[in-house]
Amino acid sequence: QVQLVESGGGLVQAGGSLRLSCAASGSIFSIAYMGWYRQAPEKQRELVATITSAGSTNYADSVKGRFTISRDNAKNTVYLQMNSLKPEDTADYYCDAILRRSRDAPQYHIWGQGTQVTVSS
Repeated sequence: QVQLVESGGGLVQAGGSLRLSCAASGSIFSIAYMGWYRQAPEKQRELVATITSAGSTNYADSVKGRFTISRDNAKNTVYLQMNSLKPEDTADYYCDAILRRSRDAPQYHIWGQGTQVTVSS
């Protein structure tokens, strides 16, 4: 069974930095895409950043220039470096991935369990 496990969340003051990690484990043949989303209290889940297996990235306008997504394909791990954090970045952060368990298996989508980020003013 494949699962995504996030880590690195916590409490930080405004202007500070955090680095989130998300590791995929289990029987994995390939991961086409990995990404980060966030959900603040009483708000909808929103895209933060995504990265393909080739390294193409996409960011929400609200985090451009402050957050950097990267991945280690050998470790099936995606990272989110968050700098210049603001109180409005406070949310539960979730990673997701589209992957195959074997060469002939169909792609499917999976979510992690989330990690909490709190930015104090």
